[in-house]
Amino acid sequence: MSWFVTNFISTFLLPPLSLLLLLALGIFLFYRRSAVAKALLLTGFGLLWIMSTPYFAEGALHLLEAHTTALDSRHQSADAIVILGGGTYFYAPEYAGQNTIGEASLVRLRYGAKLQRETGKPILVTGGKPLGNSVSEAQQMRVALEEDFHVPVRWVEESSDNTFENALYSFRLLQPAGIHKIYLVTHAWHMPRSADIFRRAGFEVIEAPTAFTTRFQTDLLAFLPRAESLHGSKIFVHELIGMLWYRVKLALLNS
Repeated sequence: MSWFVTNFISTFLLPPLSLLLLLALGIFLFYRRSAVAKALLLTGFGLLWIMSTPYFAEGALHLLEAHTTALDSRHQSADAIVILGGGTYFYAPEYAGQNTIGEASLVRLRYGAKLQRETGKPILVTGGKPLGNSVSEAQQMRVALEEDFHVPVRWVEESSDNTFENALYSFRLLQPAGIHKIYLVTHAWHMPRSADIFRRAGFEVIEAPTAFTTRFQTDLLAFLPRAESLHGSKIFVHELIGMLWYRVKLALLNS
């Protein structure tokens, strides 16, 4: 299934569109089946409010992040560092209109560069061109690491469009070099799904998560809706759907 088709379908399953469709259905049925319509409207409104609050969104992400822990590289050794791509900043005006790494990728690269300096292990960056752009995420990551962070990149995997392919193609690239034990760098909320996929691909994974969800203090504002919190809830639902989808995909491949 192509990147576009997968993301087109997921858009209907994830907030806010899934919640807006629920509300739209309630409005459509209001004069036909008022009891059902009222239930749908109340449910849609309640879910939209709850999923837009920092308290819910951060708590949901904590559920994912509870399955991983920050790395202590002094006591855990691997043979290479694999950094997952996190999107592109397209036609960046301040970079002469070039495509460069997005915010999520930048966060991962910063930690990957720190880990490389601590361990001296070689780096593989992975990420393709899911939208068909001319420069892959992996190439953008390589440029940023070498020019901005002054950290060398040994391998560039630029054929993958999703985490499943990140793992599969990275394994094919590293296997001839005899590398099976890796530090895997990605967001903490993304680590449970990605680590599982990389282990199934054949790697021995030492998790190196970054960008944990933290908060200075919990106050009244944590219970009031905010746009960025709805994005956090979307990430949570996306990860749950992704975990389910990959299990179904693996079951189909093994059948």
